[in-house]
Parts: sequence; C-alpha cells; structure tokens
Amino acid sequence: MTIQSNVFRGIEGVVKKVPLEIPSELGPKQVLIKITHSSLCGTDVHFIPHSAALGHEGIGIVEKVGSEVTQFQIGDRAGAGYLRNSCGHCDYCLRGQDIYCYERSVYGESDFSTGTFGDYYIGVESYIHKIPDNLPSEHAAPLQCAGSTVYQAIISSAKPGDRVGIIGIGGLGHLAIQFSAKMGYETVVLSTSADKEAEARSFGASEFYLLSEPEKITKPINVLIVTGSHYPDWAKLMKKDILARGADILCLSAPTAPIELPSFPMFFEIYNFKSSLVASRGIHDDMLKFAAHNGIKPTIETFSFTEEGFAEALAKMNSGKLRYRGVLVA
Repeated sequence: MTIQSNVFRGIEGVVKKVPLEIPSELGPKQVLIKITHSSLCGTDVHFIPHSAALGHEGIGIVEKVGSEVTQFQIGDRAGAGYLRNSCGHCDYCLRGQDIYCYERSVYGESDFSTGTFGDYYIGVESYIHKIPDNLPSEHAAPLQCAGSTVYQAIISSAKPGDRVGIIGIGGLGHLAIQFSAKMGYETVVLSTSADKEAEARSFGASEFYLLSEPEKITKPINVLIVTGSHYPDWAKLMKKDILARGADILCLSAPTAPIELPSFPMFFEIYNFKSSLVASRGIHDDMLKFAAHNGIKPTIETFSFTEEGFAEALAKMNSGKLRYRGVLVA
C-alpha cells in the first residue's frame, strides 16, 4: 500500500511538483509528517540540476507514527533538517557527533526522493525535532538548517569573553548575529553595505564595519564566521590587530572557488581555518530551545506552496533581493 504524494524536483533545470508514491506502512521508528512550511536554502539550488527531491528546512504535523515511536504523537509539530540518519554505534555517534558518521544520511548525499518541499516527509524519530510551542512554524523552518549551522559554528569555537566577528548579513548572517548577541558575545559585523548598519544593530551587533575597512576594528576578533558565498580579502583580515592570534576562522557556505590563504600570517599568527556543517541532533535541539527562549527569529518572506511560489522565491534569492529566508506555506 502506498500514499500518493508530490515532491518538488528540478526537471531540465526547472523546479516542478511531481508525483511520488510513499509507503503507507511505516517502519518501527519512522514518523509521517504532513508538511506545512518549508524554507528555501542556497543548498537547494545546487541540487536542482540533479533532479533530487528538494528541501531540508521543513515543518509539519505528525500524521502517523511507527510501532516503536515514543517521542512523537499524532498532531505534534515536527521539524526535518539536513541530517536524516546515522549508524548510531560508531565513535562519532556515541560521542554525540552524528553529523560526522561515515554512514550518515544527509540531504544531497543519499535518499534522493526525500525532501521537505513536498506533501509528506517520512523521517526517523530521533532525527526529526520537536518544535517549541512558542516558536511559529514559519520561523522554525529556516532554523532547521540555517539556525543549526550558525549555532554550531558559534558554540564550537567561541569561549566566554571572546569577540565574535560575522561577515555578511544574509540568510545565515542575520541569524548568526542574533545567536551570538543573545549568547552574550561582543558581536562585530562586517558588511559590504554601509546601509545595513542599522539593521545589523537591530539584530544585536555591538560594532559594525565595512568589509573594505577592517583596519578600523578597535580590538581584535577571536572568532570570525564567514556566512556569505564570496570570500573576503584574506590578506586584509589576517592581521593580528584585526584577528587575534590563535583566532578561529569558520566558513559556512559551500565553496564557490578555491580557498587561497596568505601563508605567513596563517603560520605565525597561529590561525585556525575550519569548515563547519550543521549541528548534530542534540545541539540542533538545544538551538531550537535557545531560539524559542530568547526570541530569535529569522527575517522571512512567505510564498505559496506551489511551483509558482517556489519559482518566485528562487528568483528573489538568485537576485539577492530576498530578505532573508523564503518560506513556502501550504
């Protein structure tokens, strides 16, 4: 027996809503979610040419649960994100680092018929997320990837008393500013646009500088988070009066070009250049609770959950006019 569903895929470069049959009988640990909201992420754009089912920032209502599910009941809200499954028994999983698992299932690597841009989503109980009651679904959707990504980056590197620098005020950056500020860090924002200063400060920035003028920074940054898809002039930034010795540098967007770093400051200032993917399950849940408790909300634009709505959101994203996450609402 199957359920007739639909999912959004790239068909010859155009996103279409196409039929998909999903099993009506769930596995013991599976949960069937009726999707109500799904947010567009830059990663989705990468997979349009590959005809994969799109979406990994989804919120919906539980309609059915497997025989061994204990954490969700019919009618609960649930979120589905980038990490879908892992082995559960390797060293990484046992340490709570399941995103590193060699048998992980993540968006874009496997299971190409599962996505949150669709009618239904079948997830594994312990890899979907309860949504706090005071967190609206339209705001919870972007947190499933964007929120998880920036939260993980901050808590993995920043220590009490650190100054956190954030480059970019887009889909990732505007959330990174909020999380950093609410955690109590001095939050230093660098942007290419001077007219974004007021907005950056409204998100919680304590200082604002143009990316072209990093020499104006008055005290070195301990953690630098690069949220945009274009890399800065590393030679201008990697100076001890701008980036403190031993500073962590984290890039959150998938590379669009080779990364070339100035070797002398990299070596003699002892910088740590790292990538950072989304959070593992436990940290993801912590992020949702932290966001709900501290009133952290993405800035969103809503669109209809249709081919036309997806096309409109995608066009605004590609033009750079989307502020800052596009959410399709069923």
